[in-house]
Amino acid sequence: MPQSVPSLPRRVARILRTSLFAQVACALVLGIVVGKLWPDSATAFQPLGDGFVRLIKAVISPLVFCVVVVGIAKAGDLKAFGRIGLKALIWFEVASTVALLFGLVAANVVGPGSGMHVDPAKLDASALDQQTQGGSLPSTTEFVLNALPNSFVGAFADNALLQVLVLACLVGAALLHLGHTKVPKILPAIEQAQEVVFAVVGFVMRLAPLAVFGAMVHLVGQYGLGVIKTYGKLIVLCYAVAALFLVLLAVALRLVSGLSLWKFVRYTREELLLALGTASSETVMPRMMQKLRQAGCRDDAVGLVLPTGYSFNLDGASIYLSIGTLFIAQAVGVDLSLGQQITVVLVLMLTSKGMAGVPGSAFLALSATASSLGVIPAGAVALLLGVDRIMDSMRVTTNLLGNCVAVFAVSRWEGALDTVRAKKVLDGEIAFVPEQAPEAGAAAPVQDAAVPVPSVKEPAPEAG
Repeated sequence: MPQSVPSLPRRVARILRTSLFAQVACALVLGIVVGKLWPDSATAFQPLGDGFVRLIKAVISPLVFCVVVVGIAKAGDLKAFGRIGLKALIWFEVASTVALLFGLVAANVVGPGSGMHVDPAKLDASALDQQTQGGSLPSTTEFVLNALPNSFVGAFADNALLQVLVLACLVGAALLHLGHTKVPKILPAIEQAQEVVFAVVGFVMRLAPLAVFGAMVHLVGQYGLGVIKTYGKLIVLCYAVAALFLVLLAVALRLVSGLSLWKFVRYTREELLLALGTASSETVMPRMMQKLRQAGCRDDAVGLVLPTGYSFNLDGASIYLSIGTLFIAQAVGVDLSLGQQITVVLVLMLTSKGMAGVPGSAFLALSATASSLGVIPAGAVALLLGVDRIMDSMRVTTNLLGNCVAVFAVSRWEGALDTVRAKKVLDGEIAFVPEQAPEAGAAAPVQDAAVPVPSVKEPAPEAG
């Protein structure tokens, strides 16, 4: 007797119940509608997004620590770990510099601020001070010192990822030096702690649709959609340059590893949509680490390259900063010479590295660049206040994909990538299995007979 086909409402209900992507997409659309119809409710829904971000940030530091320590200890080669770090920094510098140059060339060709004839004296500088909270970007010396922890517990309490990475490297090196026979219980305990953290991430991720809904209501309600008309040329240019840069990344990924960026985007569509909705790439770092590990990247490469990229490889921010600088200059009628534009690139190469975690960092970097040129009034940076939040989607997506491509590239460069498994995962032959504890009383998941899903900790079986 043939099985009855479920009705359309039942199929839709099943998709909404089982697909995180569908849940987040619906929350995104619903948030835009509510924010447009009831803008006064924007502030009331903001805690939904902020609370989710806080919960995710609470587990990032212990997760990074566990993944890096376990990765170093299992790899058994501290020199290889050092090579991964060095190669990652080289990749980061090249990628972010190319992003800066892309933005600079595009802004010269299109001229998004030409013809605006803005008088900087009439701009409200107090709003800019409020956005930056009176802070400043750290100098190179301060940046290096801030990366070194002065307290083991303090690094975790402050959620300082670079400090946590330093501590993890030291602990992993100590485990290798002492050997597994002298500390037989430490490594299994850290591995178990890692599993607990992933389980917590799995629980928190169930709140993702609520977070996206609250964030979108706040964005649309507070900023409105009218800003798109005012800054349309600038917005389109930034997004177009970001898309072109991602095409370049896709070509680089194909040449280096033979993998498809488009298939990776499809593989991580839930995480990318969540990052877009919350305007934060940190919210998806734990899940991205899981997906990269299950896609064949070795633990030590994932644990070092991805978190470090959050401070050193801000490709989307680099595009925005270079275009934003020329937009401001064009808007106030300043024609920058070739030498001054080279100065822009050199200054942004430095200032963009200290942006992570600093309130209003984009405006601080733009102000520092304007001051170094000496021909753009610092107050003119306030021109971008109205459009900055709209640019978050571009920055977050480009930053996140840029860092993931870096993980694959550096892993392949160092021989820490299982290319066969990676292709199977991206082709959908191996299903992604979230690393979280099963619910009490729940039956083990049934695997598709046609597509066997190997254990996370075991390599995929080779054909033949």
